Amino acid sequence: MAARDMRGAIQGSPSILETNKVLKNTYLLLSATLAFSALMASIAMTMRVGTGAYFMCLIASMVLGMFVLPRTANSMSGLGVIFLVTGLLGFGTGPIVGLYLSLANGPQIVATALGGTAGIFLGLSAYAVSTKRDFSFMTGFVFAGMMAVLGLMIVNIFMGMPLLSLALSGAVILLMSALILMQTGAIIRGGETNYIMATYSLYLSFFNIFIHLLSILGMASGDD
Repeated sequence: MAARDMRGAIQGSPSILETNKVLKNTYLLLSATLAFSALMASIAMTMRVGTGAYFMCLIASMVLGMFVLPRTANSMSGLGVIFLVTGLLGFGTGPIVGLYLSLANGPQIVATALGGTAGIFLGLSAYAVSTKRDFSFMTGFVFAGMMAVLGLMIVNIFMGMPLLSLALSGAVILLMSALILMQTGAIIRGGETNYIMATYSLYLSFFNIFIHLLSILGMASGDD
């Protein structure tokens, strides 16, 4: 349903993709980076890489995304950097996905998380494309929410409260959903002109929604 809505929104407004080169390039690059991440995750699972690789790849990708990608986003080298960043995230996610797949109902959990993530992303993108609204009013809320979630995540490392983990995962999904609306709206309205940075933002939203949906479904099934 979400995929049909997305196609309908785009087909109903053909001028958006025809005239908005940033939006078109962003969707193309996002599709490529997601496919590359899936490939790297498969490689990591085939190599039986430990779950510790997730944190190492996460830190490395954060450093590249924060300090290297912004400096190269206006050149062709930026494409290489974003594939490196997303490839690292995919490789690091491989062991996590493999761990869930090893559970009795793991394949169903992973498939549901992936389908749910795609549905959320496509549905929100379709809404942003069709309405062309300015969602920048959510900036303050998203920033404050991220700071609060980050602080509570650090606290929960020491407390280890399952219910708090569940609530934090739900909060992250809501915040990432808001970011999808904000980023897509910014592209459509001309506030974002760099498709590499736009792709990076949307990729992180997709990635985080998937990881936290996976966590919620795992806890709900009693396997996390």
